[in-house]
Amino acid sequence: MRLSFTAEHEQLRRAVRDFLAERSPAAAVRRLMDSTANRDDDVWTRLAEELGLVGLGLPERYGGSGFGEVEVGIVLEEMGRALFVAPYLSTAVLAGQTLATSEDQEAQQRWLPGIAAGSLTATLAVAGESGSWELTDPATSAEPRGGQWLVSGPKYYVLDGHSADLLLVVARAADGTGVFAVEGADPGVVRARLDSLDPTRDLASVVLREAPAVRVGAGRDATAWLGEVHDRALAALASEQIGGAARCLELAVDYAKVREQFGRPIGSFQAIKHKCAALLVEVESARSAVYHANAALAADDPEGTVAAAVASAYASRAFTLAAKECIQIHGGIGFTWEHDAHLFLRRAKSSELFFGAPRAQRERLADLVGI
Repeated sequence: MRLSFTAEHEQLRRAVRDFLAERSPAAAVRRLMDSTANRDDDVWTRLAEELGLVGLGLPERYGGSGFGEVEVGIVLEEMGRALFVAPYLSTAVLAGQTLATSEDQEAQQRWLPGIAAGSLTATLAVAGESGSWELTDPATSAEPRGGQWLVSGPKYYVLDGHSADLLLVVARAADGTGVFAVEGADPGVVRARLDSLDPTRDLASVVLREAPAVRVGAGRDATAWLGEVHDRALAALASEQIGGAARCLELAVDYAKVREQFGRPIGSFQAIKHKCAALLVEVESARSAVYHANAALAADDPEGTVAAAVASAYASRAFTLAAKECIQIHGGIGFTWEHDAHLFLRRAKSSELFFGAPRAQRERLADLVGI
């Protein structure tokens, strides 16, 4: 298992960083944040067609590039640094990996080429009202009628769920838990954008009322193969989180070098030095955990599930801590929306809770390692 990056990996990182610096600066993030759109269409098209990033982790036979978690992790780390606003995590990771893992060739042929090309956005709807991603006994149900499946019930905290063209809904069927593909524009789908803490990431509630659906996964109980999707999604989000954490550290250190108090830069005071040094340890520890998880998952290592859970726990803590400390070190500017530090804190908190509360994540990790 390789834990270091190749020259090609570094080229990918540089290309994504340069692209986002040019096409998604802070002004663009704020423009999208204040609008009802969750992407810049031109940026999304270039991301998919020119850079091939939406299909980066999808099979080549369906229009993707056939790369794995390491490469997708690099892309998401850079997106985290830039607070990139686009349905990348929902479409390329959650929905894309659900279809890619399903072993359902008909479903893959039908939807993956559109996802890879950027012409189809999609998401995965799992959580109920509690926000839990537990797959057992979902409130949403599916039943066959008249030669097709009909799905009914609510879903909450669906990433980009208000705008996705395709919803992959986890629902309870008579023969077990399944994944059901529902067209977002179907009259049986009622969607509402939720007021959320993080204005750079859209969440929605979705109510399904006998919405026509296609079952994905060739009729297999989805709890097993959705576990693989969950591991990849945890590692992907953790990659984005360490990108945000590293950016917060950079902002804090840069400010400490120039902000003066009593005629000296505040970075020369021991308290600030210790704060920055402690934060560096947190960020680098989380980075190591995330890189290991991505490498383990890419190599189909049996430790991948535990590694993804560890990465999620570390990255969640590091990002939230980095965002808070960044604001503390920027204390001289007070509370203002004009500085990105507060946007990073909101992204950090929303990411920390997206797959369930930190306590639930730690309990899952304890179960995995037999504590």
